[in-house]
Amino acid sequence: MITVFTDGASRGNPGPAAFGYSIKKDGEVLHEHGGKIGVNTNNVAEYTAVLEAFAYLKKNVYKGEPLNIQLIADSQLIVRQLAGVYKIKNLRLKEIFNKIKNLEMDLGNITYKSIPREQNKRADSLANKALDSR
Repeated sequence: MITVFTDGASRGNPGPAAFGYSIKKDGEVLHEHGGKIGVNTNNVAEYTAVLEAFAYLKKNVYKGEPLNIQLIADSQLIVRQLAGVYKIKNLRLKEIFNKIKNLEMDLGNITYKSIPREQNKRADSLANKALDSR
């Protein structure tokens, strides 16, 4: 089982924004990354974290066999949109959403779970470190 923790941050919303993700396989850290994405909203940052994590998995982990992935985020809105419970009205978010769904088709079985912010500290830390970097 692969577990992906994601988070996005925006100071100002919109404002300087960044994402962070931590990928674990069978409980061990496989890869972590955070990056800046210019001036954006928090939701764009949240979606970008998912997109970047899935792109990493497709390039570096996926070998043709379906993966079992659980994506965990502290944004209930993003989780519910990705799970198909809520519709997406914002065009920019729809664009990123469609890219994520295309990656999903290749990656395998993906489930989504929302957790309290306090339980998502590592991904949050990666996003904030990226924001604080010069």
